[in-house]
Amino acid sequence: MHALVNPVNSLPWQHRFAGLGDTFSSRVAPTPLQHLHWIAQNTSLATELGLPTSLWGQDEWLQALGGSTELPGSQCLASVYSGHQFGVWAGQLGDGRALSLGEINTPMGIQTLQLKGAGMTPYSRMADGRAVLRSSIREYLCSEAMHGLGIPTTRALALVGSPDKVLREELETAAVVTRVAPSFVRFGHVEHFAAKGQTDALRRLTDFVIEHHFPHLLPVTGAQRYLSLLGEVTERTASLLAHWQSVGFCHGVMNTDNMSILGLTIDYGPFQFLDGFNPAHICNHSDHQGRYAYARQPQVAYWNLFCLGQALLPLTEDQDATVATLEGFKQDYPRRMNERFAAKLGFTDAQANDPALLEALLGLLATEQTDFTIFWRRLSHAVGHLAAHDAAHAFQAVRDLFIQASAWDAWLPLYLARLDKQDPVITSQAMLRTNPKFVLRNHLGEQAIQQAKIGHFDEIHVLHRLLSSPFDEHPGFDSHAAFPPEWASSIAISCSS
Repeated sequence: MHALVNPVNSLPWQHRFAGLGDTFSSRVAPTPLQHLHWIAQNTSLATELGLPTSLWGQDEWLQALGGSTELPGSQCLASVYSGHQFGVWAGQLGDGRALSLGEINTPMGIQTLQLKGAGMTPYSRMADGRAVLRSSIREYLCSEAMHGLGIPTTRALALVGSPDKVLREELETAAVVTRVAPSFVRFGHVEHFAAKGQTDALRRLTDFVIEHHFPHLLPVTGAQRYLSLLGEVTERTASLLAHWQSVGFCHGVMNTDNMSILGLTIDYGPFQFLDGFNPAHICNHSDHQGRYAYARQPQVAYWNLFCLGQALLPLTEDQDATVATLEGFKQDYPRRMNERFAAKLGFTDAQANDPALLEALLGLLATEQTDFTIFWRRLSHAVGHLAAHDAAHAFQAVRDLFIQASAWDAWLPLYLARLDKQDPVITSQAMLRTNPKFVLRNHLGEQAIQQAKIGHFDEIHVLHRLLSSPFDEHPGFDSHAAFPPEWASSIAISCSS
């Protein structure tokens, strides 16, 4: 008779990043929390990762994902990086409350598992290394919401809670999120070694990133290899920002240490999906200058890329060539934006006047601060109604969104003329797969948080299901796609969120 294999002991750990050595990371033991309990288990992601379902019944798995024990074969590491915060060089930073367990080979490729909130590290900078329930729920839900929208992001495998107290603006309970990504390397990792003048370490790190995440660049030699890497990161970042802008996502704290070298959305803190469309909206109440306002996000991304390019100069060896590579953002981002919004409008091809038509529409939405998500969803349905109704009836629900409808009435004929040769039903179906019904509005997250504080986690599970497939109708849950209540505007989110 064969002995039963403990699934916790059989996880195929690898430690590629750890292999870079102590210059890049520190071995850290997690700090145990008391009385751990499951809050949420992302079983769909676990299936994608090829993890056995029996893991969720293992107390050892709960204790490990809560940061109270180390899994056999794992190595808890915190990495060092630096960065610019709110445009100012902040010097050495690092994983102050994140511990990477290692990498596992999965059907999704090699993925790193990381615990956020597992205790102090050498880079905690006098902080406690903890995450609170409130912020952990927001990250758990939003990372999966972004994935549901098709936006590159870190993922969330599990959410574990503890009654242990953590002090932020007030005393709150602790939680740990298990994050999953191919890599957690940030712009700040590159900046760190460049700022220290450690060119050999800079080269080792950059070659590591290329070998494991951009292997098609391995045949490229010399400085061109690093210019090519910079070009790919620039293109991925441009695509990411176009994704964000197209769904009204505000990151809130786009410091260089919060920018992924793979072009992933990373570090969910004071994020927000726009309710009313206000290009000047600032979602982080700590951002007193409005540096990270919604409309400024693309230019901040460009600025951050320049910081990355400067850090890579010891390897690219040519300032002019580096700047020229970064200039690609000025072509990539507008092109990606036009593509995203053309899809939202239902266009099947590109025409010369499309940018002007879009600009006029966004100006109209901004003037009245029309609800961004509801507008695009109603527009998608309205186009389908053209098959059976005249334009006035088909678009009445959209027109109702505007207090002063004259500008809308002037824009609509231009839009209809643009769609004239397209099948309205097919076009509507495509738009409904592009314009989500559900996004993680602040008030939805807040309602789930308040319920969780009294031990009720059902709303987290409901939101997770809706946000994982945000383009579906989900009958019976229209209230989760409705206008925000008046109190939603008073929700304050900061870097502790």
